[in-house]
Amino acid sequence: MPPLTPLATAVLRVPRRPERVLAIAADEGEAALFLAREFPAARVRGVDSSPQRLRAAGERVGLDPEGRIAFKLGRPRALPYPDAFFDLVAQVDGRPAVAELARVLRPGGHLILARTVAARAPLGLGAGPSPRRLSRHGFDPAEESAVGDGSFAVARRRGSPASDGE
Repeated sequence: MPPLTPLATAVLRVPRRPERVLAIAADEGEAALFLAREFPAARVRGVDSSPQRLRAAGERVGLDPEGRIAFKLGRPRALPYPDAFFDLVAQVDGRPAVAELARVLRPGGHLILARTVAARAPLGLGAGPSPRRLSRHGFDPAEESAVGDGSFAVARRRGSPASDGE
């Protein structure tokens, strides 16, 4: 399991508490479980392309009578969720599909891209999408930094959050 220091540090840069959170490449559920602990009022969803990893993630969650954490089979380039559904989307150690991330993230929502491997450059400096590419897809980069053995970037989806209480 990858160390979550970059994700944990990035979460501190998210100014609002999200109601709906997505962890992409859920692996065995480590990032989704961490996000559920950090945001106890949020519903957390995890997506992964491997049925075996999803099964392992589901076993780690165990009994969840409130339905706060759930996992779904899916790919980062075709997420199985409606447009503007999430307040926070986090991807650890994956190749971000920026257009798809923008599609599922609400205006005003935050995107976290984290890398746990020291050999990769900090995001935005060669290993992840460029600030210009993020901007083209409706994101304003907020912060990026190296931390621990990895790095993270936080961006905010342009626009105001919905005020209809969804």
